[in-house]
Amino acid sequence: MSATNLQDLVAIDIHTHATVSTRNAFDPVADAFDQAMASYFKEAMPRPTIAETAAYYRERRMLAVIFSVDTERGMGQVRISNEEVAEEAAQHPDALIPFASVDPLRGKMGAREVRRLVDDFGVRGFKFHPSAQAFYPNDRACYAVYEAIAATGLPAIFHSGQTGIGAGMRGGGGIRLKYSDPMFLDDVAVDFPDMPIVIAHPSFPWQENALAVATHKPNVWIDLSGWSPKYFPDILVKYANGLLKKKMLFGSDFPALTPERWMADAAHAGLRPEVMPLLLKDNAVRLLRLDEHPVWGRYQRLQPPAGAECC
Repeated sequence: MSATNLQDLVAIDIHTHATVSTRNAFDPVADAFDQAMASYFKEAMPRPTIAETAAYYRERRMLAVIFSVDTERGMGQVRISNEEVAEEAAQHPDALIPFASVDPLRGKMGAREVRRLVDDFGVRGFKFHPSAQAFYPNDRACYAVYEAIAATGLPAIFHSGQTGIGAGMRGGGGIRLKYSDPMFLDDVAVDFPDMPIVIAHPSFPWQENALAVATHKPNVWIDLSGWSPKYFPDILVKYANGLLKKKMLFGSDFPALTPERWMADAAHAGLRPEVMPLLLKDNAVRLLRLDEHPVWGRYQRLQPPAGAECC
């Protein structure tokens, strides 16, 4: 994408979900969780295909980061494959940026999958959901996967805080909220200081933990997805307007929340007008290095500095 096209964009949505596969058979487990979420939010969530999501964002002159979540071990739910997401997104490079999701407890095989997805499918980052995937982010059993991601220089998004997944189901559908305290990411940021880490969502009930980690660690960002801005806690708005204005990212959590709803409510949430261009686009351009890669559909492997030892 050229710099000119970047200037024409209204926004970059850093957090959208692929919710419908055009390749998988019907999955009753996924359907049960979807029905529970609709009941919890008192409305059915739209279920666009990846191509329909591309059309939606193209019409609005936005780019969207899109991913599925590998919850096969944690939830017993058939995942939408990373290959499907990447291949579909490659057909719509003007609207979609493909991220992938790998169960971090797959260890060395997970690391191999990371490298294959980057090298062969051009994914631009990775998504983790500690509660749905049932892992502590600072568990060293995850580090082989993180090491593979860190070697690419690509970002990793981690869900934080409460989740609508499993909400209202018996036993919360087996989903444990404890895994998604953003303070666990402080260890990851120390051990992988060159891997960009995005703490996703207002981190209820651990908002101050997220702000503390993002303020202290230069490689940690926060995305503002999943909540209407009118529900943002005052301290999050204060940091978005001030100390962390260059590390906050617009995200909707589409299709759970639309970018129009987010942007309309942001106008009344106390976010300063001069900060909005940073949140909506400029910060994401830096995080995703879109200005460095005019044709960004395929990852270009970083070269070591001259004279540096490799491997």
